[in-house]
Amino acid sequence: MVLWHSVRKSEVAVVSSKGQLVIPRSIREKLGIGPKTKLLVYSYRDAVILKKLEVPDVVKELKDIYRRIDAKIAKYGELTDDEIDEIIQEYRRKRSQ
Repeated sequence: MVLWHSVRKSEVAVVSSKGQLVIPRSIREKLGIGPKTKLLVYSYRDAVILKKLEVPDVVKELKDIYRRIDAKIAKYGELTDDEIDEIIQEYRRKRSQ
């Protein structure tokens, strides 16, 4: 179902000879689309639909997990594999909330 009341204003974009498309600035700013933003692209009938993807920063997440593991090691000494797995699961549970 298309919610036409949510459509503000149409703008025209032109596809370059390389197949590139410039998304108008007002739309990029409204949706927070910047360089390196990932977009899901698919077709529906005669339309091309773009959806902004939220891709997690895996490096940042790993650093957060390592920081937690290092803090536990500093406090309690060496950890077992099960204890490390529990720290990872706890991090994932908190992140998903």
